[in-house]
Amino acid sequence: MRVTIAEVAQRAQVSKATVSRVLNGKPDVDATTAQRVRKVIDEIGYVPSARAVGLARGRTRTVAMLAPSLTWPWMGEVLQGIVDELEADGYGLLLYTLNRGPESLNQFANHVSANAFDGLLVVEPPDALHYISTLYRAGLPVVMIDDRGSHPEFPSVTTTNRQGGADVAKHLLAADRRRFAVVTGPPHFGCTQARLDGFRLALAEAGLTLHPDLVVDGDFTQEGGQVAVEKLLASGIPFDAVFAQNDISAVGVLRALREAGRDVPGDVSVVGFDDVPVARQTEPRLTTIRQPAQEMGAAAARMLLSTLEGQPLPDHPLVLPTSLVVRESAP
Repeated sequence: MRVTIAEVAQRAQVSKATVSRVLNGKPDVDATTAQRVRKVIDEIGYVPSARAVGLARGRTRTVAMLAPSLTWPWMGEVLQGIVDELEADGYGLLLYTLNRGPESLNQFANHVSANAFDGLLVVEPPDALHYISTLYRAGLPVVMIDDRGSHPEFPSVTTTNRQGGADVAKHLLAADRRRFAVVTGPPHFGCTQARLDGFRLALAEAGLTLHPDLVVDGDFTQEGGQVAVEKLLASGIPFDAVFAQNDISAVGVLRALREAGRDVPGDVSVVGFDDVPVARQTEPRLTTIRQPAQEMGAAAARMLLSTLEGQPLPDHPLVLPTSLVVRESAP
């Protein structure tokens, strides 16, 4: 049977009104009481319906988006997909970032308490997941736009990072490359491991393995890609292909190879991931895996709008496929 707010109130030894104020982030509940109520909510699994919360909050016809930063290369495409869907349905968008860390999160929390929006789109903020989980359990409709990992507690739109990594390996194998280097993303990003796993699996199917010293940790920056290739060259271990796990680091890879006198693609093939605009501006132009960023944003917005109209949120991720884009860096 569905757990009710009355049961939460009884177990926490408070009134239903107090439970409601905690759920809605009201500031007039002392911290000890609020903590006790949240503990009971977690223990008995109370989840208020999105419809009930909506009726209590009132409708603003505004959706919020929370992102770590707007400087990520594919963020503009995600935003475009979101805005296209929201505007077509008569909704506005409030945009929040975590550029200033806790200060930004506090500002966002104040808007939550003020019921400034009806639902939330999230590009995974690693330092705010616990808080977002609390809002979701309290009944705020939340959809994650997630290219980096798996968070089954949230409805989400994601992409095929593992298959994308496998497609890179298959393309390089078809080009007769056999000595592979990889410049990864940050190790705590879920997509980093997924892309590497897919790459390794495709090599294993061809009877090949990655030399452990040719897998270098990167940070998804141009500088990080350049430093990684300088390390690879200094190792003295030969390689004829580099898989850079995003396009921005691939720019650094290309620069380091050029400065070392290595021809691309004659000596070394280079493949990136994302297909952001810079991939079409490098010299040579970058072969890459296209991540459907605009489609992910649009799909997440549609998912959120559907639940605001009373439809249940799906209990499994919506997965949109990546695709290989072949250009001159790895023909």
